[in-house]
Amino acid sequence: MSQPPHQGSSTAPVRKPWAALAALCIGFFMIMLDTTIVNVAIPAMIKGLNASLTEIIWINSVYLLTYAVPLLLTGRLGDRFGPKRLFLGGLVVFTVASAACGLAGQASTLIIARAIQGLGAAAMTPQTMAFITRLFPPSKRGGPMGLWGAVAGVATITGPLLGGVLVQTLGWEWIFFVNVPIGIVGIVMAVILVPDWQPRNSHRFDPIGIALSSVGLFCVVFGLQEGQRYDWGAIAGPITVFEIIGFGVVLLVAFVVWQRVNRREPLLPLGVFSHRNFSMANLANITVGFTMAGMFLPVVIYIQSVLGYSAILSGLITAPLSFASGIVAPFAGRLSDRISGKWIVAFGIAAFAAGIWAFTLVAKYDSPGWTLSPAFLLAGVGVGCIFSPLANLATTGLDPRLIGTGSGIFNTSRQVGSVIGSAAIGVLLQARLAVELPAQAATAAQRVPAPYREQFAHSFDQAAGSTDFSAAANAPLPAGIPPGAAHQIRLLGQSVFEHAFTSAMKTALVLPILVLVLGVIACLLMNRRTPLTGTHAEATPAGATSHRS
Repeated sequence: MSQPPHQGSSTAPVRKPWAALAALCIGFFMIMLDTTIVNVAIPAMIKGLNASLTEIIWINSVYLLTYAVPLLLTGRLGDRFGPKRLFLGGLVVFTVASAACGLAGQASTLIIARAIQGLGAAAMTPQTMAFITRLFPPSKRGGPMGLWGAVAGVATITGPLLGGVLVQTLGWEWIFFVNVPIGIVGIVMAVILVPDWQPRNSHRFDPIGIALSSVGLFCVVFGLQEGQRYDWGAIAGPITVFEIIGFGVVLLVAFVVWQRVNRREPLLPLGVFSHRNFSMANLANITVGFTMAGMFLPVVIYIQSVLGYSAILSGLITAPLSFASGIVAPFAGRLSDRISGKWIVAFGIAAFAAGIWAFTLVAKYDSPGWTLSPAFLLAGVGVGCIFSPLANLATTGLDPRLIGTGSGIFNTSRQVGSVIGSAAIGVLLQARLAVELPAQAATAAQRVPAPYREQFAHSFDQAAGSTDFSAAANAPLPAGIPPGAAHQIRLLGQSVFEHAFTSAMKTALVLPILVLVLGVIACLLMNRRTPLTGTHAEATPAGATSHRS
């Protein structure tokens, strides 16, 4: 055996694996919560920090970016130095950074604190899945993966609801402060309940691979995120947006080539993709991450700025998604122990896409909020069927020495999808608004008094080229306009914004639906069963059978 015997843990984790998992899930809950909780606070943060929409988008995107980039490395570090140590270190960093986020007085400070928060999250996430594969044998992982999936799904979707309550009652700062007491509880529980398992795999590190993957991913995401701001032209001197994106793609291709020719120990062992289920699970994972991160920005702005609901009510409207996901996930995890998980995940992704499609059919500029909830309920049933069976499909059958690396790759794929989805759907939304705003304004201008028609239409032409979408609806009017005419113009301006944004949002949401279709195809290409030969004995610590009874 190339893997040394189990060290550093007592028999406690064998007797109480669920207690250890519960401690790990507290940290994982905070990580996933913070991928979406910021979205509902966007209007409050723009006002409180005097920030632009681009800065606010970066507050969320920088977290996703610094979370995604180091995951391959932190999975490797957990294999070498012990997953408990990496998990605890990441949890401390995450908790301290959360306090710094709440104390930030300007957007730039908050962006830096969010970047540090993402690094803490990256240290924790691969260790959770690594522990599941250590504490539970393959035939009994459906339940633990169900809990893990429930935590991931509920936390991601609960963000808008919890964020709405905190923003409206205590202020936007509390979407970060709430992590501090939870983090402290998680640290204490992890110290007491989580075993200090030491895989002691003598991994080499791959500095060239780390540099290529990190810089390449950053360039691609930066280009997508900032393209609209620079009108897809020059950023600094002769350097253009497309050159930045192209440079990032070249670096990522170079990264893959380097992983293939690196004869020592690559950061991303390409051989792991010889497992069809692992490869297809990661592809499906990208599509889910793309959708979950990308859909919330337009949906939250629509519910609050178009329909006019408060932060709390907007959270309640989307709450069926969280509720259904939390109810379904544990059952989906246990069901994956009995039938092939590929069918469960394929159904879940299809239901998720169907829920989004139903939302686009119902959403109008004046829709009552309750009419949207059934669509979110259907999407939530889908999300509940995805996380735990998909993680089980990805990790079962891997060489035990590659569990940490495999977990890192799996979590990286979801976060890469999240970063690209957040940027891509934001770009598509802005592009559609650039078309819809002038078109709606030209129609509405016919009802504006003749002396003010040109100015009315021009204000929306200007807004179409900026990231302040609703500026034209609230633009100051010249002095001397009769109060009746001014009121009419303002109402028409708001109507133009509402119609234009609703139409642009519905078009933008077609993209994640199409991406999810790719996820369904990936599931259907999986093997019916994952081979378990050799995995059970090696992946399960001595005496672990005692928790089967």
